[in-house]
Amino acid sequence: MDDNDRSIVGFVMAGHAMVHIYELSIPILMTVWLLEFSTTTAVLGTAVAVGYGLFGVGALPGGLLVDRFGSRRLITLCLAGMGVSFLILGIAPGVLGITIAIAIWGAAASVYHPAGLTLISNGVRERGRGFAYHGMAGNVGIAAGPLLTALLLLVFEWQTVAVILAIPALIAAAAGLSIEFDPTAAVEVTDGGQERQPPSSLSEFFAETRQLFTVGFALVFVIVAFNGLYYRGVVTFLPELLGEFLTAAIGDARLGLFDPNSPMAEEFDLAQYLYVGLLTIGIGGQYLGGRLTEYIEPDRGMLLMLVFLTTFALLFVPAAGTGLWGLLIVGALLGFALFAMQPLSQATIAKYSLAGSRGLSFGYTYLAIFGVGALGAAIIGTVRTYGSMSAVFLALAAFSTLAGTFAVILVTRD
Repeated sequence: MDDNDRSIVGFVMAGHAMVHIYELSIPILMTVWLLEFSTTTAVLGTAVAVGYGLFGVGALPGGLLVDRFGSRRLITLCLAGMGVSFLILGIAPGVLGITIAIAIWGAAASVYHPAGLTLISNGVRERGRGFAYHGMAGNVGIAAGPLLTALLLLVFEWQTVAVILAIPALIAAAAGLSIEFDPTAAVEVTDGGQERQPPSSLSEFFAETRQLFTVGFALVFVIVAFNGLYYRGVVTFLPELLGEFLTAAIGDARLGLFDPNSPMAEEFDLAQYLYVGLLTIGIGGQYLGGRLTEYIEPDRGMLLMLVFLTTFALLFVPAAGTGLWGLLIVGALLGFALFAMQPLSQATIAKYSLAGSRGLSFGYTYLAIFGVGALGAAIIGTVRTYGSMSAVFLALAAFSTLAGTFAVILVTRD
């Protein structure tokens, strides 16, 4: 990589990691909010679903804004907005304040993926390595967000933790104003100087959308939407669910590790660290999913992974009920499959989209994954409030089964 490539990749790696650090810090903070505000998982799940929904819904207009104003400006505003949102979270007065703060985070974070992917596509000559490093940074953020949040909660009140988490994004936003790179350095080298002109009117936008939404792409859109419901439902409430399973399996782990009267005993939650471990295992899933795209058609690989996700959801409660080892094994399998699904779905999106509308296609599918998928937090929160633990995982299995049904139609329709 040359200096320009390194500058761009370093910038987008920081942005990608921070988006997911904040995204995955929220489920850890939710375990504290459930106790502090004496609310239900249904109410809190709906509250965070607002922000998660904006995270997805904003991807489509975010892609159009990137074409108009450039990736650097949008990523810098994204980082600044996320930092400000967590500063507001630190002074949030109750569930309403939390809802507003996370909504601001979702709106700011929503522009990142179209902006970051566009910047790599147009500015990095070694695109393959650029996308690889970018994905790795996202995985690090997915694992580091809950771990860092859990460690900070051992020492500070959650309001202080939110303010501390805000600082790196604000620093990165300031750096984004001064870092030097050419955002179009790779266009002539890799694309022959031909850039897709963005729609300049609503009629052009709708015309391109109609052209994009073939039967195949429409099926992919529905599949990733259902998978988004599964993903959001799992990552939002798994820390709490793991806590209940761990208590049933080994009792209160804090009693054997800390003085019962110490502040550490009050704040330590083993389930949070198990959650981080499962997310870390997902990095291996990302690698496997990416390699599978080299050997089988991605839509068939996606169908296979949906079968695994359904199976692990159905097995989770019975396996976790057998004790600690059963919980660890089924949790690891679920975390592995959950993230192996991502590169397979991304490759499938590329397969069923038009080369000239690739940015628009990812805008729509991020809308499905993170926008429609945000409802997973509200749905699973409601099921958890009024139903049993088994009902939660049956609901997750229903999401992946429906996705799998459409995937069968996708791979057999020819």
